[in-house]
Amino acid sequence: MPHSFGYRARTRDMFKRGFKEHGPIKLSTYLTNYRIGDIVDIKANAAQQKGMPHKYYHGRTGIIYNVTPSAVGIIIHKVVGNRYIEKRVNIRVEHIRHSKCRQEFLDRVKRNHLAHVEAKAKGERVNLKRQPVVPRGARTISTKDNAPQTMTPVPYETTI
Repeated sequence: MPHSFGYRARTRDMFKRGFKEHGPIKLSTYLTNYRIGDIVDIKANAAQQKGMPHKYYHGRTGIIYNVTPSAVGIIIHKVVGNRYIEKRVNIRVEHIRHSKCRQEFLDRVKRNHLAHVEAKAKGERVNLKRQPVVPRGARTISTKDNAPQTMTPVPYETTI
């Protein structure tokens, strides 16, 4: 048979709905507010073919630059050769969701602010920088019947 290079070629697993997520699209999808500057993840919903993004953009993250009643414009940076090209795509709201990539940073900012306010009230300084995880301390694992043993390599012997 001829080889197919259609717009949705090789997307059988990519666009399928999740486990127990089949059926009509939830109303909360349409009631979500999007603003210019929001970071969104693109995940195509196969139940709605209108305004579906190209398979390249599935799983990508972008920034909203335009909002219309039923769709949003998203800026995505695409690698082409040795450079990044700014692509502007218009995608319906069924195929996007707010990204959680920035949530950990925002939580850390709030946590640091509270720690700073508490430290200032006490009159002391607090280090708010993230510290790398240090190696665990040395320890000996033993029970009553299991004493530590020293293991040595077996000397090499030829059996010819």
